[in-house]
Amino acid sequence: MKRKTLTQFLIEQQREAGTLQPQLRLLIEVVARSCKAISHSISKGALGDVLGSLDSENVQGEVQKKLDVIANEMLLEANEWGGHLAAMASEEMETIHLVPNRYPQGEYLLLFDPIDGSSNIDVDLSVGTIFSVLRAPKRVEAQDVTEADFLQKGECQVAAGYAVYGPQTILVLTLGAGVHEFTLDREVGSWVMTDTNMMIPMGKREFAINMSNARQWSPEVTRFINDRIAGDAGDLGVDYNMRWTGSMVADVHRILKRGGVFLYPRDARKAGKVGKLRLMYEGNPMAMLIEQAGGAATDGETRIMIIEPSALHQRVGVIMGDPTEVEAATGPNSN
Repeated sequence: MKRKTLTQFLIEQQREAGTLQPQLRLLIEVVARSCKAISHSISKGALGDVLGSLDSENVQGEVQKKLDVIANEMLLEANEWGGHLAAMASEEMETIHLVPNRYPQGEYLLLFDPIDGSSNIDVDLSVGTIFSVLRAPKRVEAQDVTEADFLQKGECQVAAGYAVYGPQTILVLTLGAGVHEFTLDREVGSWVMTDTNMMIPMGKREFAINMSNARQWSPEVTRFINDRIAGDAGDLGVDYNMRWTGSMVADVHRILKRGGVFLYPRDARKAGKVGKLRLMYEGNPMAMLIEQAGGAATDGETRIMIIEPSALHQRVGVIMGDPTEVEAATGPNSN
């Protein structure tokens, strides 16, 4: 049986289901094409001079990897001219990027983390790209778009997705009605559907967390992890596995495929920094995907998708995955 391509899937959503606007279809196709180009650059590694760091920092105060900048430029250039966007925002840029006046103005806003887990690049581990799509405000001139127009709740997203650059290059996408996976067929250069209507397997005993931050966790998270580390000798009476790659994309993809829970919770290191991950570029799009796959996503107290953003680069604590495990990590007994 012939597999469905991403283009075919999107056209069916537009023509038959009537759930996809033409501009949004074009936007998804352009982002997917950009991810294909990024995957090609990553695959070259040292041969393509894309490894290592630059003598610069991004707006987060983090040293930029060469590929952070390369991937950011790829996404900007690919999406400027198609007529489907009014503006873009990136984790790597201080403020928004307006579509130049010389190009048609579209009705959507695009946010992205060009390379998630970039510390893994130089050691050949999985990294990814995360993206989120919002509607632009209805104005006479698209050039009037401001940062404030991006500060929409996660519930307002019309699409979200990520690419995983690993042994295979995979694109995972939601348009608000299910989660679908496409694998890049490198021989023919197309995205081919390899999983559809994905649902998180429930009841799996696996968690992903950075244990080096244990001393900074809340009592609830500490109790949750200690119970699982205790395994069959503890109160739960069952063994758990722990996995951590240092790339949210890779860890969350594993949760989608195998079950369990991903945690990058708020900690007590710095006043005013309620988490490591960014709400607009990581928290919201991943929360949308997780919820569409039957999971739950919270900052420890509040459902991520209803958090009112206050800044473009706002940080957030993240606990997402199997709803039972998420509830256990945030509840009073954490079991």
